Amino acid sequence: MKKKWVIATLAVCGLVLAGCSTGNSSKKEESKSSDTSAVAKKQVFNMVEGAEMPSADLSLATDEVSFSALNNCYEGLYRLDKDNKPIPAGAAEMAKVSEDGLTYTLKLREDAKWSNGDPVTAKDYVYGWQRTVDPKTASEYAYLFEPVANASDITAGKKATSELGIKAVDDYTLEIKLAKVTPYFDQLLAFPIFFPQSQKVVEKFGSDYATKSENAVYNGPFTLEGFDGPGTDTEWSYAKNDTYWDAKNVKLDKINVSVIKESSTALNLFKDGQSDQVTLNGELAQQMANDEAYLTIPEASTFYLEFNQKDEKSPYRNANLRKAISYAINRDSLAKQVLANGSIATTNLMPEKFIYDPKTKKDFVKEAKSPVKYDKKKAREYWEKAKKELGVDQVKLDILSSDSDVAKKMLEYLQGSLQENLPGLKVSVSPVPFSVRLDRSNKGDFDTVLSGWGADYADASSFLDMFTIGNSYNRGNWNNEEYTKLVRAAATTDAADEEKRWDDFVKAEKIIMDEQGVVPIYQKAVAYMRNPKVKGIVNHPAGAKYDFKWTYIAK
Repeated sequence: MKKKWVIATLAVCGLVLAGCSTGNSSKKEESKSSDTSAVAKKQVFNMVEGAEMPSADLSLATDEVSFSALNNCYEGLYRLDKDNKPIPAGAAEMAKVSEDGLTYTLKLREDAKWSNGDPVTAKDYVYGWQRTVDPKTASEYAYLFEPVANASDITAGKKATSELGIKAVDDYTLEIKLAKVTPYFDQLLAFPIFFPQSQKVVEKFGSDYATKSENAVYNGPFTLEGFDGPGTDTEWSYAKNDTYWDAKNVKLDKINVSVIKESSTALNLFKDGQSDQVTLNGELAQQMANDEAYLTIPEASTFYLEFNQKDEKSPYRNANLRKAISYAINRDSLAKQVLANGSIATTNLMPEKFIYDPKTKKDFVKEAKSPVKYDKKKAREYWEKAKKELGVDQVKLDILSSDSDVAKKMLEYLQGSLQENLPGLKVSVSPVPFSVRLDRSNKGDFDTVLSGWGADYADASSFLDMFTIGNSYNRGNWNNEEYTKLVRAAATTDAADEEKRWDDFVKAEKIIMDEQGVVPIYQKAVAYMRNPKVKGIVNHPAGAKYDFKWTYIAK
């Protein structure tokens, strides 16, 4: 997660995001006024997360919980504002870009400091970027640096990190060289993986860096407190950072986070006034839908089944088997009856209402519409073909997932419907803690994994890049050379031609959906119970999910 995982209008490349208000679409406006004259004396916000934080390291984070924490405790050159547009943050102004689109020059704020009082300088950005692309760091997100000059060769071990296309011209001037024109580069600069890091602090703590909140320094609106271990700690806080350059506009003194995986327990905490925000699913979401505190927020996030195709003998390399499974899933029923939180059924990898054709303004999903739908007859036909091709009468399938309430219910639903619609398919389920699910996914220790991906930035590449040959996020090792060729053309030869680039992406989406390289299930929305006195939370449909810089508690 996705992450979650990840939005602004891409005027340069012509990929336009719809509904760019605040990312908050609900029954009522989350905040009808930005007036803070009625601010409560006690500025403490208590919230519930559904999973532990797997990493507090900017170079190693990969998920929604971690990125939300990092986005609030750190700050990069840009920050996405309330309209999901990149605005200067660590930078004093927007970058000056050369005519060929390959050189970015940025002036930094001279009043930006780390929480230990040290100034944030250009060298901190250079070090942070170099650390992330260094193969020794083993960052799964290093591939996002591909647009930067020499990044690909560095991550492949062919060049030294010092050759990365970023340099400190002086203490407060950065120069970034790109290897190719990148229409969404401004968005990347607002994403946590591109934030600065203090070399002094990283080297001081070594392998213990960021494993606890005190083993790091922060330059964002808040500092991380009480975090005792990645993947295990169930309580931590964000405290107002008094050294932050814009501290005067940060109203909250503290945000307390508790990990609660059971929706019923979380709802009880909300009703008892012990939490100001919890997420709901299924029956509980339906029960609370008319409450004044209830709201739903759509996300640029797709959940899908990914099959382990690494082994040449893997039955999941059989396209007919994957199609049989896909056609056997009643996505509408799952979204409406199991999730019941505003999430919608989907048969596309790309989310709806995310990006639009630069020429016709048509939704990407409508142009690249998947042929898949719930069809028991077709599912059986593909199933019989698969068994014949594989030379088997039965196939065993284990589905790996996180162990949240909603994940367990989805697993139960999928297990029942797949076994009912595909006789001879024996389905087992493995719900595990979120951090374990990530670890097993990364190691390829699964048959099938229920994964989610939230866009890191508002561009088709945020989804389609993942399944190119050799990408670290292609955990199931689905390989299609034509697909990879198209996605890479969009990033290179066609990068400056928005119509050709768009066409490359549409064709690529059609290929992966025609083969069901992954099986999309639903596009995520989140149902919340949120204290009406909590104002100004910004939910980004793409990128880091939460931004609390402008949040406050009203009287």
